[in-house]
Amino acid sequence: MLNTLKALVLLLAFAASAARAELPPDYKMVLLTENFPPFNMAVDDKNFAREDAIDGISADLVREMFKRAQIDYTLTLRFPWDRLYKLTLDKPNYGLFSTTFTPERQPLFKWVGPLAKTSWVLLAAPGSRLTVNSLKEAGQYSIGAYKNDAVSQHLEGQGLVPVNALRDQENVKKLTSGKIDLWATTDPVGRYLAKQEGVSGLITVLRFNEAELYLALNKDTPDEVVQRLQKALDQLRSEGFVDEMTNSYL
Repeated sequence: MLNTLKALVLLLAFAASAARAELPPDYKMVLLTENFPPFNMAVDDKNFAREDAIDGISADLVREMFKRAQIDYTLTLRFPWDRLYKLTLDKPNYGLFSTTFTPERQPLFKWVGPLAKTSWVLLAAPGSRLTVNSLKEAGQYSIGAYKNDAVSQHLEGQGLVPVNALRDQENVKKLTSGKIDLWATTDPVGRYLAKQEGVSGLITVLRFNEAELYLALNKDTPDEVVQRLQKALDQLRSEGFVDEMTNSYL
């Protein structure tokens, strides 16, 4: 019986080792991100950057995750989000962050996270007296959003028709110039972008959802990759690294 048990343990160990070995030694992931401060952003604020020219809460966490998981990668910041989202859906071994996890998106990707937590809000221009108590009530107003962003997708799922922009920064000027009545965005991202545009005092009219940001991986990504990355992130969180990194930016 003892010999049988030892044999079983050795067999399971061999199987686990073999499963891990299925990942080729030259395996490399293609990671994509966008300007979504303070979570990921180009150091020079441009719409294209590579590797060390990208920083932010999520960018730094993802780098450390891949380092600990011993998985090679390339990292590129591009524009627009809509294109990055479609590339990650279509291309094996592609990953995208910071991606908001939603029930609608869950079956489309494999997920590692959460990297951070956010809120979805409707913002009004400084000095606005506009008030709404629900998204349904907000539907009577012109609402600016970011194309194919989770917030925009949520509004559309609720039957609203947001005015989608290719850059979320565009909504700051639209809001302050009166081209839109409300801006549907993520907090603290919206306030960060507004500050970059020299705008402060935006009014939170409605806070309508809490969300979590993840690393979304193409569905064909090996489970071994997902498991290694999630384990690395869990370790970083237990060590306090995640909180330290977040606080260093906020």
